[in-house]
Amino acid sequence: MSQRPITEDDLHAFVDQALAPERLGEVVSYLNDHPDAAERVAAFASQREQLRGALASIADEPVPAELNLSHIIERRKRRPLRAWKAIAALLLVSIGGLGGWTVRSLLQGGSSGLSALAQEAAYSYGVYAPDRVRPVEMRASDRAELTQWVSSRLKRAVKVPDLSTSGYRLMGGRLVATSHGPAAMFMYDDDQGDRLVMLTRPMSSGSQDAPMMPHAAGDIAGFAWADRGMGYTLVGQLPGDTLKPIANEIRKQAGPI
Repeated sequence: MSQRPITEDDLHAFVDQALAPERLGEVVSYLNDHPDAAERVAAFASQREQLRGALASIADEPVPAELNLSHIIERRKRRPLRAWKAIAALLLVSIGGLGGWTVRSLLQGGSSGLSALAQEAAYSYGVYAPDRVRPVEMRASDRAELTQWVSSRLKRAVKVPDLSTSGYRLMGGRLVATSHGPAAMFMYDDDQGDRLVMLTRPMSSGSQDAPMMPHAAGDIAGFAWADRGMGYTLVGQLPGDTLKPIANEIRKQAGPI
């Protein structure tokens, strides 16, 4: 069966994190192959985050009892609904379908970037880790070229962590499209065939530094943090207490170059 063409609705659904898993993989592959579309998606995401930031204080407030539908109908008979309450209602509806990633963590300035980064890593893991044919674009044997390539595209010097002391070897990596611009993805595996994905990209101005935070989406767990403007996250299908020391090793190696 031929793949359906990628539409504008698909791109907006990608930004809103509302794509079905099978469609998500198709959109991610499309964005990887179409840099112009990836830039537009990044612009959509930036506008979305600016709106959230502007209205975060309202979104964090409890929903007023008078915004109950029956109350609204009754009050409309008496006087118009105040504008700010209408805005709050619309905002709460628009962000109500974000699944397992909590609204509060997405809206709070310090963790919004990490939440987005964590979900991007989970998406990348879900698309590429099960691939037994071409999970990475460049193999570990081309490590120097891989490092130069991703550093050039991210416009930041990127290190490829060595996880051999943790029992994992580098398989290779690739650039992936995210709603916040390109990110570097590195994949590792061990002798049992378990795979880990590390994702890194520049963070927004409000998320330059953030402590390591655990996160989970379904059976994919991990840890994310930000340091000097770069975000990092490690994900895999392993318990958190197994992943955390490996994430700490990455954090130690990813220091200033």
